[in-house]
Amino acid sequence: MRRRTVIGALLGALALTLATTGCSTADDDRAGIVVTTNILGDITQRIAGDQAEVTVLMGAGTDPHSFGISARQAAGIESAALLVYNGLGLEEGVLRHVEAAAGSGTPTLEVGAEIDPLPYTSDAMAGEPDPHFWTDPQRVATATERIADRIIEDVPGVDADRIRENSAAYLAEVGELDAWMTDEFASLPAERRALVTNHHVFGYLADRYGFTVIGAVIPSGTTLASPSASDLESLAGAIREAGVPAIFVEAQQPDRLAQVLAEETGLQVDVVPLFSESLSAPGEGAETYLDLMRSNTRAIVAGLR
Repeated sequence: MRRRTVIGALLGALALTLATTGCSTADDDRAGIVVTTNILGDITQRIAGDQAEVTVLMGAGTDPHSFGISARQAAGIESAALLVYNGLGLEEGVLRHVEAAAGSGTPTLEVGAEIDPLPYTSDAMAGEPDPHFWTDPQRVATATERIADRIIEDVPGVDADRIRENSAAYLAEVGELDAWMTDEFASLPAERRALVTNHHVFGYLADRYGFTVIGAVIPSGTTLASPSASDLESLAGAIREAGVPAIFVEAQQPDRLAQVLAEETGLQVDVVPLFSESLSAPGEGAETYLDLMRSNTRAIVAGLR
């Protein structure tokens, strides 16, 4: 009996040693940064610079709510030194892979949870956290700091001073963007600061720059939902009452419902495309986060003026 106990203890110790060694080897083999969305990917690449390879899963012009990844990309997530994702429910088609990677030991950063998220304030998702924080440059500044900290902490071989320098330089550009947007929006009188969008994506911008969100064609924070006839009728009435001159839609998504809504109002309402949730392909004007925000600001001011 004593012999069996000793053998059992030895086997248990051996198994623990092998398991610990395996985890250590896996950690040592982790390399690079994987980012889910292309907006966060652009920001992360600016911070990482030449210090780490950054792989972005979401292609240009893709809907972050519905995009999926291949088995090879999923395997790449689990071998990353750091996985950066938006979170707060944005990447609906990729969330299970993110959770699997976190369960296997991949260091993860849910950026949306780090930036004092706002809740949706109306319609089907009222009270739930809004994931579209990038429309507020001040929250992007906070995200930049969090990403830099985690790159230094989790990615082996990076020069911490270089990461901090890259982060500081990018923070300066984001600060300049915020000041420029403030000046641009100042040209709009209060009664013109009313937003109608294809779905609820500009809550943070509205909060930062003093806009009112009248409603959304799809009364939800996700493009995977759909409106009813009564939803469209109710929003058409709100647009008429507020005298909203433009409906803003995602440039890379169909605008049929927005066109129907514009006609339903009986007013002259323009349907204006924005690059709200994804960077554009090269040459389309929203290739980086900073470009996207400047393009959208100009379009919003022109549409509401």
